[in-house]
Amino acid sequence: MIITKLGVTLSLAILFAAPSFAQDAASQKFLKEAIEGNFAEVQMGQLAKKQGGSEGVRAFGDMLANDHPAANQKATAAATSLGMTPPASASKKQQAAYDKMAKLSGAQFDKTFAAHMVADHKKDIKDYEKAAKRKDAAGSYATETLPTLRKHLDTAQSLSAGDKTAAPAANSPAVIAVPAPAAGVPAPAPETTTGDKAR
Repeated sequence: MIITKLGVTLSLAILFAAPSFAQDAASQKFLKEAIEGNFAEVQMGQLAKKQGGSEGVRAFGDMLANDHPAANQKATAAATSLGMTPPASASKKQQAAYDKMAKLSGAQFDKTFAAHMVADHKKDIKDYEKAAKRKDAAGSYATETLPTLRKHLDTAQSLSAGDKTAAPAANSPAVIAVPAPAAGVPAPAPETTTGDKAR
């Protein structure tokens, strides 16, 4: 009788713990790949700053090199909170892609880099959207990082489409074109921050 109760209790404990264990394993796999990806994006960003042929590619490289270390700090904290040891570098596959890209320069680098960044960010966004549904540290990290990945994808797509100046607009102020007044019409007086015309 006692053995039967113990067996039932143990079976129930395993049954209810299995989904939690599976979720932890999925979250850990996601975070491992996210951290490796962040290391790879920093390397690629630094390479683009050095070997990019256009200002847009070099500016995008700067964006990657600045955004991904911050993301990696958050991913590493999430990994640690789930009890895993985070990786310390990009994966072998990512390192091989870097080594291949490092042999290119100028316009050839720009074209290959932009195509790689579009494909890479599309895949990442799909993985992050899936992970964002989790109710744990991995889900929180994914949710918080998605807007940055989408911004990177938009920039990469602009570069891939041939926009050589597709610089990130994250920190630049909005510029509004104002038509010049018609001939013989005086220009309006500039407004102050309170909306009153300057005197």
